Amino acid sequence: MSYEIDLWGRVRRGFESARAEAQASLAAFYNVLLTLQGDVAQNYFAVRALDAEIATVTGTVDLRKEQVRLVRSRFEGGIGSELDVARAETELAMTEAEAASLAQRRNELENAIAILVGSNPSAFRLPAVGTNGWNPQPPAIPAGLPADLLERRPDVAEAERQLASANARIGVAKAAFFPVLSLTGSGGYVSGDIDSLFKWDSRTWSIGPSLSLPLFAGGRNRANYKRSRAAFEEAVAHYRQRVLVAFGEVENSLSGIRHLIDQAAARQRAVANARRAAELATDRYRSGIVSYLEVVDASREALQAERADAQLAGQRLIAAVQLIRALGGGWEKDARHASLSPVKPARQMR
Repeated sequence: MSYEIDLWGRVRRGFESARAEAQASLAAFYNVLLTLQGDVAQNYFAVRALDAEIATVTGTVDLRKEQVRLVRSRFEGGIGSELDVARAETELAMTEAEAASLAQRRNELENAIAILVGSNPSAFRLPAVGTNGWNPQPPAIPAGLPADLLERRPDVAEAERQLASANARIGVAKAAFFPVLSLTGSGGYVSGDIDSLFKWDSRTWSIGPSLSLPLFAGGRNRANYKRSRAAFEEAVAHYRQRVLVAFGEVENSLSGIRHLIDQAAARQRAVANARRAAELATDRYRSGIVSYLEVVDASREALQAERADAQLAGQRLIAAVQLIRALGGGWEKDARHASLSPVKPARQMR
């Protein structure tokens, strides 16, 4: 049995390096988990935005059918033109094709979610939700998010733990220059007679120190030390880069959310005005005041405004998910991130 007396901290620093590596691996696991959860959430909200858009387009298909009947009845009554009928039927066919295209996109996103959650795409289904059943409300974001929230990001925590491990390896490399003092002990039984071999009087033991000097390993130790310091400097640069990327992602997410909020009010006004314009154009066409081309233009603008509003609602929720990912899981503390150990930059060993 041999025990090394840790005079220079080699064993301690080796343990610190191994522990930091294990914590870095745990942080990497949480980073993969956070990425997976974020992808599922973004795809889910994209599906719900498409549901609202599909419901809008489907409602427009019904409206287009009514317009076809109106134009055809006017044509058959001698007060309309065949050109108006052709235009109405063209708009109906184009809207039906758009509805089919949206359904295909929804199916692709649904399959993507199935793959992310480990389900068979052919057996995985998300029930559709129309405009009346989906009223998204992005979470309220508190003002003045503290910068220390970035410490909980798994990728930042991983980079910091790798930095701490590299710092500890400098200590291991530095301790290699000094002698290693060990205590070696042995014990057992010695007897010339097998009958008394395991008796108490036959016991024996020995203990003594041993000292090993790195006389012929100077070049190797110096190379290892330089390599450890270079690895530490690389870890410092990587950590700083991860922190800068984290700040940039948070700032981009906050800026995007602010702009989407500004767009929301304008989009809602556009929807209300476009719907009113479409109603007026239809009424004026019934009265023979305007041509059917006015109805076509107003109906297209109303559909575009409603679809843009549905898309914006989904974009706001996806932007909230991106902010939550950028902050490492949100802006509220939880026990999971606390278990990763404090994330503070490691200091270079002197």
